[in-house]
Amino acid sequence: MGAGHDHGHSHGGPPPTGTAAAAYKGRLRIALTITLSVMVTEIIGGIVADSLALIADAAHMATDAVGLAMALLAIHFASRPPTDRRTFGFARAEILAALANCLLLLGVGGYVLYEAIQRFVEPAETRGGLTIVFALIGLVANMVSLSLLVRGQQESLNVRGAYLEVLADALGSVTVLISAGIILATGWQYADPIASILIGLMIVPRTVKLLRETLDVLLEAAPKGVDMTEVRAHILALPGVEDVHDLHAWTITSGMPVLSAHVVVDQAALDSVGHEKMLHDLQGCLGSHFDVEHCTFQLEPAGHAAHEAKLCL
Repeated sequence: MGAGHDHGHSHGGPPPTGTAAAAYKGRLRIALTITLSVMVTEIIGGIVADSLALIADAAHMATDAVGLAMALLAIHFASRPPTDRRTFGFARAEILAALANCLLLLGVGGYVLYEAIQRFVEPAETRGGLTIVFALIGLVANMVSLSLLVRGQQESLNVRGAYLEVLADALGSVTVLISAGIILATGWQYADPIASILIGLMIVPRTVKLLRETLDVLLEAAPKGVDMTEVRAHILALPGVEDVHDLHAWTITSGMPVLSAHVVVDQAALDSVGHEKMLHDLQGCLGSHFDVEHCTFQLEPAGHAAHEAKLCL
């Protein structure tokens, strides 16, 4: 953080260009390869066994493949350096990819539900034994992909979107296995469309949750876990601070929360400790208590806020 003056100050230099998802690029590539392989396998299996549930799971995997590809593309753009026009670089591309993933997942969920209802109207003869074989292949592959992404989904919305897609696939494979087992044991063909409906319903709730978090980022809501009332209280508790206004906190992309504030400081206290010490104290307060390292503070004397309001008229 540079020396700065009363009117402006930026902490930590330019924002980092790497995102939380970047560390998992290699694992995302492996997961994409696995997903594409299993997708082709399940399509073949669904056609041979005449299993809608297996084909539905393959369709979901196709969406997962697109989502994983978009996640990798977003990481590529997010790693590009900032420019004079795009001062945060392309970091927000990760969030846009997560939003696109949500829309794709909702679309696939709707498609699966529609096809399942159609299967009730026109029942088909599903071959339970073959369905079990192909579903087992899908389940094993999904478990491998989940193990690759489980840690990253806690750090990145983009990776979390990919993780939730693979998780839904794994649950879908389990559902397919159960339905195929019922068909094999009893011959009850309606188990297949019922399993398809369950797969569709498993997609929606997780997707809605991810969509809500993604929209929070796009609408520049306060970062998760950051209570703005507490932030204000901590700033006001620093010696010499009289008031704080224009306090904003938002998230550029996963792992990149930022904050800006205008801090009214007693002139005598500022002269006593100096600008650099006051700014370091502010940064230390926010960094240690709220894990917000990139902060921009404007130090100003009492009455300056009224002057700002007049300038805005």
